[in-house]
Amino acid sequence: AITRSIADQARTIRIPVHMIETINKLNRISRQMLQEMGREPTPEELGERMEMPEDKVRKVLKIAKEPISMETPIGDDEDSSLGDFIEDTTISSPVDSATVEGLTESTRQVLASLTAREAKVLRMRFGIDMNTDHTLEEVGKQFDVTRERIRQIEAKALRKLRHPSRSDHLRSFLDE
Repeated sequence: AITRSIADQARTIRIPVHMIETINKLNRISRQMLQEMGREPTPEELGERMEMPEDKVRKVLKIAKEPISMETPIGDDEDSSLGDFIEDTTISSPVDSATVEGLTESTRQVLASLTAREAKVLRMRFGIDMNTDHTLEEVGKQFDVTRERIRQIEAKALRKLRHPSRSDHLRSFLDE
């Protein structure tokens, strides 16, 4: 009864009693093997001694780890916590945001140097400032011209953009 109560109350995350017993047995054998070999035993060696598959030993070792609080103080001053050092992967880095903003602005400037029709064709074809890109056919319907004419306008606009006076604005954003 005491062992069950300790198993139920001792940890932040409750682990079933049979698993606590396995963890305790694993720890006991691990300490014995450490004494015998003078080093920490590998999960494979523990599995052999306990007559248990290596993957199960790894799972038990993983379960045995105690959770750590995000509020755990870090450093000598204890003015920062562990949570302060964990990266938030849901937001982009300031460098990436600045790069995207710069690329967007440079793209707008370069497109503004083209005729309104050429700029609109490129925006539609490549989905610039739009949710999706469009086919030659779709762009042709928008301008009431054939898809071949749209292809020609697109090719002319891209030729203009390749000129150093325009392409130099965007060259710094290429990974070379």
